[in-house]
Amino acid sequence: MRVPERTVGRLTLLSRAPQFRLLFVATAGSAVGTYLTAAVLALQVNHLTHSGRWISALLVADFLPIAVIGFTLGPLVDRLSRKRLMVTADVARCAVFLALPFVSRPAAIVGLAAVAGIATGFFRPAAYAGLPNLVDGDDDLTQANALFGSAENAAWAVGPILAGLLYQLWGPRPAYVINAVTFLFSALLVSRIPASRLQAATALTRGYWRDVADGFGVVIRTRQLRTVLLVWNVVMAGNAALNVGEVFFATDSLHSRGIGYGALVAATGIGLMIGSLAAPLVMGNVSLRRVYPGAILIMAVGAFAASRAPSIWVALPLAAFMTIGNAAAIVCNQLLLQRGAPDAMRGRAIAMIMSSTYVTLTIATAAAGPLKDAFGGRALWAGAGGVYLAAAAVAFVLIRLMPQRVEEPVGVAEPEPDSGNGSQPELPVSLGAGGGDPVERIRSLLEEVEQARAAEAERRHAKARAAETASRI
Repeated sequence: MRVPERTVGRLTLLSRAPQFRLLFVATAGSAVGTYLTAAVLALQVNHLTHSGRWISALLVADFLPIAVIGFTLGPLVDRLSRKRLMVTADVARCAVFLALPFVSRPAAIVGLAAVAGIATGFFRPAAYAGLPNLVDGDDDLTQANALFGSAENAAWAVGPILAGLLYQLWGPRPAYVINAVTFLFSALLVSRIPASRLQAATALTRGYWRDVADGFGVVIRTRQLRTVLLVWNVVMAGNAALNVGEVFFATDSLHSRGIGYGALVAATGIGLMIGSLAAPLVMGNVSLRRVYPGAILIMAVGAFAASRAPSIWVALPLAAFMTIGNAAAIVCNQLLLQRGAPDAMRGRAIAMIMSSTYVTLTIATAAAGPLKDAFGGRALWAGAGGVYLAAAAVAFVLIRLMPQRVEEPVGVAEPEPDSGNGSQPELPVSLGAGGGDPVERIRSLLEEVEQARAAEAERRHAKARAAETASRI
């Protein structure tokens, strides 16, 4: 029986792309520790405070720095070495989790979580912006995103179960030390990736705040990026209700202990892993236009059904079903983002969208804490289902308003083949046919020059990849 070509591509990508393999193993290793300690942090803060407001504060401390960094420091992901940013972020997170075993006050725990959030705010945009440069072709990019998500989601499935066991047996300290080691491991692997493979070229700057404005501009002007911006901001409001209510839904509404909470989080991780693995196979036969809103609809059905579960054992498969849709939607998000922005603008564009969605998550999480205290964790899960239903409707409308096929990359024209004489490619110049605002025409010219520079860098990067592949044959 012949194995489908897409399956072969997914299984062999790790061997065909050694630099991607380093990034994949680095993030997979650190993800296990991250989800292990995420559950332990929630259990510890809940044990110390029994307060929905403190759980909200812990979550906000984790992702609010990501929002601030994206809006104010996003251009640094394109202007500085992505490799250096990622290694520095891993070292900083290692230091945070080495310090956590020595604190026991809720405020100190939340403060250290905020420091880790700052480091994550630099690491994630740099990693996802550099990922397309580590693989060849659009099919490989789809498979790479699926593998990336599968590793993280497998960690989500395993980490909380280990967290519940470790916490009940020995408390929070072993989990923190394990996570510190995983970040050190990640830093060592990322340091082995050549900086040029993560970044085709550092972006030209027209002034710091102008660079920030350019990041906003590319998100607003590009249909793929604008769709993700609007849809995922709605989804994040549902995520906030789900996250705040989760520990209380498991321990209070469903009358399970810490291990039950770990099992619930693990079930969502299993669903995410299944969804991220299945998404490329489904998208081989079903267009992204149908997969994207359909995946978010699955989230809505799963969240509402789980909120009606009479026991933890009924809730577990429903939570997994919900996150199958979540994972598929995330794969769609990543493809839309990576295809929609050129390399020279990709880092800041991803950072801007992450920041916007995390601002929404921050506000919604702050509101969800008092709502949990008033109505309970079960009500928050039901509310999340309603929000996801609204997000599915928004996705359905916006995807169909796109006049072009969203399955195809856009944003930068294909560079002309290399003539071999070492000459530079001709820069596209279009100052307009008379009249118009001269400042606007100059701005347009600078943008076209930047795009041409990015295209030339991509061409050279492709030649380097081809030469590396040829040397291995």
